Amino acid sequence: MQNSQSHLAYLALEHRIVTLVLKPGALVTEKQLIELAGHGRTPVREAIQKLAWQGLIHIRPRVGLQIAEVRPEDHMHVMQVRRELEPIAASLVASQATEEQREQLLECARLMTDCAATRDLPGFFAADKAFDEILEDACPNGFITAALGPVQTHSRRLWYSTATPDAMDRSIALHVSVIKAIHRGDSEDARKTMATLIDYLSDR
Repeated sequence: MQNSQSHLAYLALEHRIVTLVLKPGALVTEKQLIELAGHGRTPVREAIQKLAWQGLIHIRPRVGLQIAEVRPEDHMHVMQVRRELEPIAASLVASQATEEQREQLLECARLMTDCAATRDLPGFFAADKAFDEILEDACPNGFITAALGPVQTHSRRLWYSTATPDAMDRSIALHVSVIKAIHRGDSEDARKTMATLIDYLSDR
């Protein structure tokens, strides 16, 4: 997985946007984001560019940076993309992932399970982001992962805005089912369990 300074800055800011620490619609400065990310100006600027490409930050000329609004109508659109592409991605990862990536996914499952026990919703969302990034690294089809990255992040933020610990429990159980299917290399079960997970998230 990527560990460059710009990627670490991106993860720090993305997590704060998804968990609504950075409020939807808020105007922020580059200096504020540098302080929040804990990285230098250049990595944060690169992170801002990625977040802008994903539609999470708007760069407003002569105004500054604005955190994207949460629009409930976006949920249907992002889930349309996820429903079509993520089961395919999971199936490909089940057959193509390295042993290291399979072990990383098991660690995600462990972290998610711990979050269920401690009712740690932000922790679960961080583990879910790690899960998505491992799948992105392991999936051999870059066109699929390029399409999924932004919609997964928007979906995570939309879900966080209404999530409860009880809803998290079911989501974690379904994530663990996907991870187990991928870990044992069962492409068909990975496809089916991912489809079940996406159906559940679509109904939230």
